[in-house]
Amino acid sequence: MDADKNVDVVVVGAGQAGLSSAYHLARAGIGHVVLDHAPRPGGAWQFRWPSLTYGKVHGMHALPGMELTGADPLRPSSEVIAEYFAAYEERFDLRVHRPVDVRAVRDGADGRLLVESGSGTWSARALINATGTWDRPFWPRYPGQELFRGRQLHTANYPGPGEFAGARVVVVGGGTSAVQHLLEIAEVAAETTWVTRRPPVFRDGSFGEAEGRAAVALVEDRVRQGLPPQSVVSVTGLPLNEAVRGGLASGVLDRRPAFDHLTTTGVAWADGTRVDADVILWATGFRAAIDHLAPLRLRESGGGIRLDGTRAVRDERIHLVGYGPSASTIGANRAGGAAVREIHRLLSRNQALRTPAEVR
Repeated sequence: MDADKNVDVVVVGAGQAGLSSAYHLARAGIGHVVLDHAPRPGGAWQFRWPSLTYGKVHGMHALPGMELTGADPLRPSSEVIAEYFAAYEERFDLRVHRPVDVRAVRDGADGRLLVESGSGTWSARALINATGTWDRPFWPRYPGQELFRGRQLHTANYPGPGEFAGARVVVVGGGTSAVQHLLEIAEVAAETTWVTRRPPVFRDGSFGEAEGRAAVALVEDRVRQGLPPQSVVSVTGLPLNEAVRGGLASGVLDRRPAFDHLTTTGVAWADGTRVDADVILWATGFRAAIDHLAPLRLRESGGGIRLDGTRAVRDERIHLVGYGPSASTIGANRAGGAAVREIHRLLSRNQALRTPAEVR
């Protein structure tokens, strides 16, 4: 193995969580490399739809050490945040390797980890996984899905409202993305239908620090039990802002319960109700992109990875940042610092494992 592929820490992913982690690693003087499979800076933000302008972004917190100032709220968030991330990488000399696909992480010799990637295999003492969820869109399965003759797409490849002009559109999902899609598609579509598994809960009034801590605690509890994490948003409810109030008043946000199956021309419920559609948009969320960690057998019987803070309970060398309770931008910032502090303690404790060549 090349000497330059022996490092203390590999960071996988260069979104908010990965860049925050790299910043703290650099400040701590810990040797590391950041591997990112995206073609350019910006994390998942670079793939967001053009109509999601920066002014519509909810809860975007600056990365540690550098504020995002003077951004035009009317510009696409994909452009604004990608430029910010690129400037951040340059300012702190983070030297992200991209595009690099990490295929698997395995146990190596002398307690090290082997990180297999498209650019070779890296050897590391610890790993910070910051891969987020964007690469694993969740497509629910319904009977008849393969029969539908219209178009099916997911939030992950949502093009913006322009392509839905004059169409009959069914939007499936109860989160903020579904609401955003509906409100803008309704302005150009012939007809929209909103479908959710559970009745949506709208949150009126302010959402302060205490409410935020309570929401994160609910997600954190699932992670401690080794269950797949829910998003923080799923336990906070939908913000009842002016646009949402308008959608409720106009009927755009009149929700229907989950349908029973798809037909060739639309969707149908068990009671015989049918809705014809040209497009079904699945705004059904994402799952954690952690398949490359499978060789380490970190999952619990409940299907998730049990964490103590950011550290995987089954392997103290592995930290997950931007997973579960740290999936928000401010949560990713804090978790990056917490992971680095834990890794610093781990490396200090295991310093005796270094070979004489590595010490030199």
